[in-house]
Formats: sequence, C-alpha cells, structure tokens
Amino acid sequence: MPLRLRLALLFAVGTALVITVAGLGFLLQLRVSVDASLDTGLRSRAASVARELASEPAAAPQVGQADQITQVLTPAGQLLASSAAAGPAPLLDPAQRMQALAGEISFIDIVAGDRSRLLATPATAGGRRLLVVVGTGTDVSDAAVDRVRSALLLGGPPAVLLAGFGAWLLAGAALRPVERMRREAAAISEHDSGTWLAVPDTRDEIAALGATMNALLARLQGALARERGFVADAGHELRTPLAILRTELDLAARPGRSREDLIEAIGHAGEETDRLIRLAEDLLLLARADNGQPFLRPAPLSLPDLLAAAARGAAARAAPRQVGVEVHGPTELHVRADADRLRQAVDNLLDNAIRYAPSGGVVELSASTRAAPGGSSMVRIEVADRGPGFSPHFLPHAFERFQRADAARSRDDGGAGLGLAIVRAVAIAHGGDAIAANRPGGGAVVMVDLAADTAEPLDGDPNQPHGHHRGAGKPQRTATRWNQGPA
Repeated sequence: MPLRLRLALLFAVGTALVITVAGLGFLLQLRVSVDASLDTGLRSRAASVARELASEPAAAPQVGQADQITQVLTPAGQLLASSAAAGPAPLLDPAQRMQALAGEISFIDIVAGDRSRLLATPATAGGRRLLVVVGTGTDVSDAAVDRVRSALLLGGPPAVLLAGFGAWLLAGAALRPVERMRREAAAISEHDSGTWLAVPDTRDEIAALGATMNALLARLQGALARERGFVADAGHELRTPLAILRTELDLAARPGRSREDLIEAIGHAGEETDRLIRLAEDLLLLARADNGQPFLRPAPLSLPDLLAAAARGAAARAAPRQVGVEVHGPTELHVRADADRLRQAVDNLLDNAIRYAPSGGVVELSASTRAAPGGSSMVRIEVADRGPGFSPHFLPHAFERFQRADAARSRDDGGAGLGLAIVRAVAIAHGGDAIAANRPGGGAVVMVDLAADTAEPLDGDPNQPHGHHRGAGKPQRTATRWNQGPA
C-alpha cells in the first residue's frame, strides 16, 4: 500500500476516533447539563409544595396544578395527595423512599406513558415527616439531545472523508519532493558521474534526505571511479610484463637459437613471471583489504629482529647506489603481528627510500612506542631518507594505488605504484595507519603505526615507552648501520 494512502487512511481513522470520543463526551455533558437544568426547576417546585405543607399542616395537602407531576407520600409509602398527571399510584418504590428520606434524589421514570424527570425530597408538616415528589416531562430535553446526536451521525462521516481527503492532498504535497528525487535517482546510471539530486531549499527533513542521498551518490561515484581506475591501471600494469613474456617466448621459439640464447630468454621470461606473480599477489592483498577479509596470521615476534633482517636485505639492494641503512630502536620489543606482511611493508618502505636516497646517503629505520589519543600507546616504525622528499601534489595521494612519486620513472625502476598502498593496508589491518611526510631538514619519512594491543614488552615496567633487556632497569636502544657498498 502506498505511503500516501496509508497516511490518508491513518488520518481518517484518527479523525473518526476523535469525532466519536468528542461526540460521546459532548452528548454526555449535554445530558448532564439538561438534567441539572430540569432538577433546578423541580427543586423550586418541591420547595414551594414543602412550604405550603408547613404553613397549613392541618389542611389537605396541596399538589399544585393538575397537569404537573406532584405527589405527597408518607415515609411508609402511603399516598396522601397526587395530581392528575402523577396518577393514583405512588411514584417511589421502597428503596427510593429510603434514599429520599436520607436526602434529595432525582431519576428518570415513565409516568403515564411518558418519559419524565422526577425529584423526591423530604419535608415536614405538623411535626411529621413527608416525602414530596415532583416531576416534569423530558420530551424537550430529549429532543435537543436527539438533534445533537443526529447532527454528529450525519456530519461525522463527511468530516472523516474530508479529513482523509485533506490528508491525501497534504501527503501528496509533502511526498512530491521525495517522489521527484526517487525518479531522479532511478534515472541516474553508472555513467552519470556528475548528476546529483535536486534538493529543495526548505531546510526540512526532505532537504536533509536529499543532501544525505547526494553525499551517498558522491561516495558511490567516487568508489566506482576508483574501482574503474584500479581495473584500468591493473590491466595496464599486467599488459607490459605479459607482452614482454610473449616476446621472449616468441624469440625463444625462433629456429636457429643457441642454447645460451634459449637460457637467456627463459631467464627473462622467469623474471617477468615473477613480476606477474608479485603484482597478482599485491592486487589480491589489496582486494582482500577492501572487502574486509582477514589476511593476517598474527603471532608474537621480536620487532628489533624483524627490522634488523629487513635492514640487512635492504643493505644488499642498496650497495650499488652506495647507500647505507641504519636501524635505531629498543633491543627488545615484542609485538603480535603477521611477520610476513609486516616485513613486506618494511621492505616496501626501504626500497622506496633507497630508490630516492642520494648516493653515499643513509636510510634510517627506527621503532618506538608513542602515546595515542585516549591515553593508549602505539608502536611506530619509521623509514626516513635524505632524498628530495615527496612533491606537494603527491603527498595527498601517496597511499593510493598506482601512484608514483615520479611519473617519468619506468615501471622497472619505479615499481607498479602499489608499495605504499600495501603499507597502509597492512598498517590498518594491524589496527593502525600509515603517514607520509617530508622532513624539515630535507628528505621523506613514512611512519607506520601499530595498535597498542599488539605490543608485548617482556621485562621491566610495562608502561615504559621502549622494550627492555631482561632484568634491565631502563630501556636499551641500539643504532646499527649496514653499508655494503664500496668504501
């Protein structure tokens, strides 16, 4: 059922309930008011009859006009006087006589075939107690109440229908902007990257809904653009090694090639195959990170040992450029992390730093603990160099996929542009994040933070900012340099 129709029906039902309750309450109040008005007149007549009885106790009781309902009774129910309209029978039964002797009572009864309002009150005449009963017909008051009831019965249904129709029109006017936005949203296709919903300038809930939907469209369009770019860049990156691999295989298949030529061609094909495998693994890791799939196998490990092993491997790769690698940090700091993924992230950072470090320079690798917002602590890994640093336009996009600090570099030298993206994915998976910045004195620095619950200090005060030697009273730090280049 459409929302507009549901609102109209709900409003109509509510209006019917309100009219019913209000009408019943008005009728009840009208009946009480009419009866009170009748009782006032009857009370005046009863007082007049009581005064006559008190002034002439020896005379026969006077009952007033014949067309008025008037009776005088003894407490035992004996009828002393009765008007023609009241009839020859007493109008009070024993229970009513007992109530009247205790005080004034009024009630509705049928007298001579007509509905009448009766009032009974005690009186005194010549030292004896009597009961005076007076009454009047209720035809006039009943007619007034009936007219009001008829007006409610006749006017209620049209009022309900009018209220429902008004609610239908009001709901249509209120939902018209929503329906317009729905049509606009349905007309937006995946190719309409710059289309937005028209938001009414009303500053109400509908405008807030339109703004929220536009924000959602912006996020979806941004995600779609990133996915398209990712697929396009991935296809471009895969095309180059596949083309090289195909070329090497074609060359190897030519007749007359020597054994050395075949071995060289197979070697080149193997290198491109390894490159394809690395690229596919990187893409798979990033896809798992995007989908929230766990890709870590955390276990306790010694962070200084992992950094030392990464530095030794990086020093060998840095030797042709005469770049040294230094490690700074505590001698003992255990963390719970995935050793392979964390080593992959550190290797990516070291490779980038070595690539841009000047000849004869030093790449600094360090680890420390630091305070985080909220009073917790983080483990931070930093890789810094003294190269040209990041360009200002590259920094905001440093961790995006297929982004290179120097677009002019070849893919063989500059990589596929996935290194920093993987670094950040690994950091986030460990409950932290990655930050890239330029050093004040020149060069670039990339910081990887790991969540506080990954740190496992072995000795000493667990609140100390660094790891400890077993039994040591304060943190111990190391500064180790690897430089395998020529002297």
